[in-house]
Formats: sequence, C-alpha cells, structure tokens
Amino acid sequence: MDFKKIKTETTAVTRQKDAFYHHTGNIYETVVVLSKRANQIGLEIKQELDQKIEEFAPETDNLEEVFENREQIEIAKFYEKLPKPTLIAVHEYLENNIYIRNPHKEADKPGEF
Repeated sequence: MDFKKIKTETTAVTRQKDAFYHHTGNIYETVVVLSKRANQIGLEIKQELDQKIEEFAPETDNLEEVFENREQIEIAKFYEKLPKPTLIAVHEYLENNIYIRNPHKEADKPGEF
C-alpha cells in the first residue's frame, strides 16, 4: 500500500462514536478490527523502511567509520512525518476500505457449518 497517498490527519481527532457502530454493530469489535489493521499497517511500514535503510548499510561494521548518510536521514524524516498506523486504520475504516469478516458470527448462522 502506498502510505504517501493517504490524506488523513497526523494528530488525534475527536470523532463521533456512532460512526464506529456502522459495520460491526459493536464498538468493542470495531476496536479489535482497528487494532488488527493498525498492526498490519505498522508491520508494512516497518518492512518498507527496513528495506530502504538496508540499501545504505555499510558492508563492514567499523565503529570508527560511523558517518552521517544524508539519504538515510531524509528517509527517516519522511517516515516520521507519516500518520500513525492507528490513524490510518481509522481513516480506512471510516472510508469503508477495510474488509471485516467475523468467523464466529458466520458459524452461528443456522443451516451453515
């Protein structure tokens, strides 16, 4: 996913709690969905950052040869400015971009196994 294109707030915003009942009907279930999605987003961002930083890693580990790498600093600043994974997850939820499936509710339907 391209997190650069997501236009969401970078700070916490007060929201109406009624908007979070829409898909699940249960605020606690919504919190679980949002936390799982935020964890997925956080892992994706971390993997992407690790790949970019790995490109600039020196071949030898010499404590005496520690120097500033301007590209690494710019990459780090970019990722620091991104919205937090939780805010991205809330934005996706409110925009109906998260697929929600509860296997426990599906198993409780009569006539299905």
